Amino acid sequence: MRPIADDPKLNQLLASFPDAEWLRWKPQLERVKLELGQVLYEAGGLQSHVYFPTTAIVSLLYVLENGASAEIAVVGREGLVGVSLFMGGQSTTNRAVVQSAGEGYRLRASGMQTEFNRAGPVLHLLLRYTQALITQMSQTAVCNRHHSLDQQLCRWLLLSLDRLDGNDLVMTQELISNMLGVRREGVTET
Repeated sequence: MRPIADDPKLNQLLASFPDAEWLRWKPQLERVKLELGQVLYEAGGLQSHVYFPTTAIVSLLYVLENGASAEIAVVGREGLVGVSLFMGGQSTTNRAVVQSAGEGYRLRASGMQTEFNRAGPVLHLLLRYTQALITQMSQTAVCNRHHSLDQQLCRWLLLSLDRLDGNDLVMTQELISNMLGVRREGVTET
């Protein structure tokens, strides 16, 4: 039986909050539909919210001056999108794009900053999640440099499937090529 998508605790980070913090956060969370290709924020822009995917997957992309991009991390029900909000940055260095449509919850930037500054148990959870995200980014950088396109695609598919309840990925070769930072023909061949 599939879990009901309107439960914020489908997001594993939210589910790990202690009861007192959860009761304070719950009224601030807004349920949102996340559509395929939707841009949650752009590099250099100010973030109005952080997002906690429940059934969606979001790609974090580094965008070059010429418009080319490559995925640096994938975020699903295990985490949140928008760590720069509580890490002290006024803007972000990447773009966040919905890679697999679904749902999630969002929290206003001011609410996130207030909660982070409380310096309670949530602060430690958010910092540990940020460390895991940085680890994923490091592994992605090494994979992109030292692995074949076949290996990169397999890794990317596994990261995506790990964040879904089933085995169905709905995406185009164009989207995959943008995520991997390669030409679409290379994805077709692979």
